Amino acid sequence: MRAIYPRAEAALLAVARHDFVAGEDIAPSITGHSIPRQETVHHLLGLMPEIAPDQVVMHVGGGSGYLAAVLGQLAHRVIYVDRNPVLVEAARQRFFRSGMHNIDVFEADAGQGVPLDEPCDLVLCTTFLPSPNPLVTNLREGGSLVCLEGRAGPVPSVAMYRRKGGLLERVKTLGWVDFNRNAGQILIDLGLINETDLAKARDEAAVKNERVLDVLRRSLNMEETELYRSLAQQRGLAFSDSEDVLNHLDAELFRRFSRTFLDLSRMIPVREEDSTLTVVTDDPDARTDQLERLTPRHRIVCVLVTPTDFRRIWSALDLTVKGSRFVAEQAAKPGAEAAPDSPGKDLFGQDINKHISPYLVSVYEAILLDAVGERASDIHIEQYEDRVRIRLRVDGDLHDLPQYQLSAREIRGVINVIKLRAELNIAEHRLPQGGRSRLQLGDTTYDLRIQTQPSLHGENAIIRLLPQTGRAMTIDELGMSPAVGARYQRLLDNPAGLVLVVGPTGSGKSTTLYAGLQTLADDGRRKVITVEDPIEYSIDNIQQTRVRAEIGFSFADAMRAFVREDPDVILVGEIRDQETALEAIRASQTGHVVLSTLHCNDAVDSLQRLYDLGIHPNSIAGELLAVIAQRLAKRICPHCRKPATPDPGILAEVFPDGPPAGFRCFEGEGCEKCNGRGTHGRVAIVEYMEVDADIRNAISSQPPVGELRWRALDGGLVTMRDSALDHVIEGLIPLSELPRILPRERMAPEIRGGRRSNR
Repeated sequence: MRAIYPRAEAALLAVARHDFVAGEDIAPSITGHSIPRQETVHHLLGLMPEIAPDQVVMHVGGGSGYLAAVLGQLAHRVIYVDRNPVLVEAARQRFFRSGMHNIDVFEADAGQGVPLDEPCDLVLCTTFLPSPNPLVTNLREGGSLVCLEGRAGPVPSVAMYRRKGGLLERVKTLGWVDFNRNAGQILIDLGLINETDLAKARDEAAVKNERVLDVLRRSLNMEETELYRSLAQQRGLAFSDSEDVLNHLDAELFRRFSRTFLDLSRMIPVREEDSTLTVVTDDPDARTDQLERLTPRHRIVCVLVTPTDFRRIWSALDLTVKGSRFVAEQAAKPGAEAAPDSPGKDLFGQDINKHISPYLVSVYEAILLDAVGERASDIHIEQYEDRVRIRLRVDGDLHDLPQYQLSAREIRGVINVIKLRAELNIAEHRLPQGGRSRLQLGDTTYDLRIQTQPSLHGENAIIRLLPQTGRAMTIDELGMSPAVGARYQRLLDNPAGLVLVVGPTGSGKSTTLYAGLQTLADDGRRKVITVEDPIEYSIDNIQQTRVRAEIGFSFADAMRAFVREDPDVILVGEIRDQETALEAIRASQTGHVVLSTLHCNDAVDSLQRLYDLGIHPNSIAGELLAVIAQRLAKRICPHCRKPATPDPGILAEVFPDGPPAGFRCFEGEGCEKCNGRGTHGRVAIVEYMEVDADIRNAISSQPPVGELRWRALDGGLVTMRDSALDHVIEGLIPLSELPRILPRERMAPEIRGGRRSNR
């Protein structure tokens, strides 16, 4: 580092930079020029003329006030100027707290000139101005102006001017000053990490061959979008998501550059307009120097995206390039329109998978990336007579992916790729097949459940994505009401008994059971064993076993083995038949808490389902602790929630006698956080029936389902309607979700012991 004069060294030591960068009042508004690093200030002081103790100095673009505070140690008077009112007020308070009374603060646009009561010996401008000429009035004759020049390039040059005869005369270029802070320094300035955290992250990144920022994001447990949006603001970069970028891609521009160069520099050229080249990057510290040398006639505009979006954009462009090549190759081949049901080997005995194009593999990977980026739970790949349709299920609804315009031949190839990854028979097109594979994306592994289904026009594929994090939701995170959540927690503490979670396929039954298991795993005092088909989520500290029908290992077989392994809690993935139901009852009778699921519509229907499986009513009455029936409703996006006017039709169904006074509901307006949908994620709407003495007596007598229902209502059944209305009033779900989760006869208040209950 270049040496500077002793008074400047002392000034740097006298001012603690941390005092000017920490705190919420300054962090959201700062950029590199506003909070220069100590090394940057040191370098700048070495370039500038030496500041005498009796001089008056003005600093334009004062930002956080750190550089002005250092200048205050050198000069008689310092005039701080910035046009951002938030920064100005924060700097004023910091100067006052630090006892720096020789610094005067001005909120002004220096491009229009700054009215001062005396001229300055030196003006330092660390922000870009269209012209330095307006500052001439603030200089005494012979005074110096030091300012930034040249926006091109990541490191601006610094020039010196002098006032001579009322005009500015350029003296020379002093050198170059790098105001940039890397991502680690920005996170320190934001108060999210300290130097020790950064050093540990660098060590871990070196060992695991990862980027430091990826390690820091994991340790901070921040969402990608939240972190990268903050970094973009701090670096003065635009931030975008893949949806916006994908609409303006230029594949020809992508072909123009070396893939190796783009991969190493972490940049993708996406748009060229006049003399501007727009590139996206997932590296906040990306340097555009080399790209500028490759395209000297262009001004480079850098846009920051998340690593997931960067990969999606790369895949989309890669697909376009490979797709053009694939079409050309296929058109050149004789017999390009081969029959869809051709065998697994060609006439020469060669495996078909040998001829699968890398382009088709890229298509499949791009679809998976889109699904992860959209938070989809399922992917549907469907063939019709003259078109292919690819859809994602997000928050319970299906949405098309229109960017994939694939031919029938291409989609057959993609389905072959899916089959190969799931180790299915690619020669079998007549029967449904099921399998699984895995996707590693960043630090998250996804378990992919694959199902293929023959149809009139070709095979369809359905893929379920299950993130494997080693943890499931806890009971608190499920979104149940506090009262029901507390009751569920209490059920797990019972010494023995049967707990059922019921509902249709895709209603979140397994998620609710796993939340209970996660609570037990965190507690660690009880042994938990599960038997599942398949194992949907891997949970640390839980012993999980998979059903193996091909070797005769069923749910019932597992239950008989489990009771001899000293468990406290047993989870049975699903009660499908009488044998499994009997073993579940027997396990609860021998002193175990048994958790399981049933496919039925509500809590009382589960009793009829157990009757139908041949379980004796007294056994059910003696062992059943509670039944939780549930559906999933779309959760209102918390970032764009607003009061809503209730739909009169739904309101009339829910409250036949009129809504209660003060009834309110909410909806999502749609924002960038929820992709304009107004909803983000889903929440469980539950019906909770706890079995007390009266309900046990009713179960033993096996009355009609209708009578069981009203006895349960009188016994304190928490209905799904009640739970849903609680969530509507709290602003968790929109009123429009009620018809989707409640049958028509359950929309209105139910009869309880002959009396209608209205909320």
